[in-house]
Amino acid sequence: MVNSITNALNAYQQALGRINGQTGQIAAPEQTKPAAGFGEMVRSAIENTVDAQNQAEKVTIAGIQGKADIQDVVLAVANAETALETVVAVRDTAIKAYNTIMQMPM
Repeated sequence: MVNSITNALNAYQQALGRINGQTGQIAAPEQTKPAAGFGEMVRSAIENTVDAQNQAEKVTIAGIQGKADIQDVVLAVANAETALETVVAVRDTAIKAYNTIMQMPM
């Protein structure tokens, strides 16, 4: 059991290393200055999600052309999916909060 976990971790590290070597964008989150407000934070999250979707599309096309490993494609698509799910969750929470505020008596 421990050996299979170690093998899986090694495979993930190798895949991440290949992606980092190819794109240079997934290595670490970009260091940006703190958001000025909620709107700026949402804008930044959406931009990062769009970038992740574009990166996943590029890696998928490279995989179809045989230039990228299937692990790289799966990892890029999973990262894009996670980013999109996060944005959707924030949107849903913001809408729920807005609806709650609108239902408060004045």
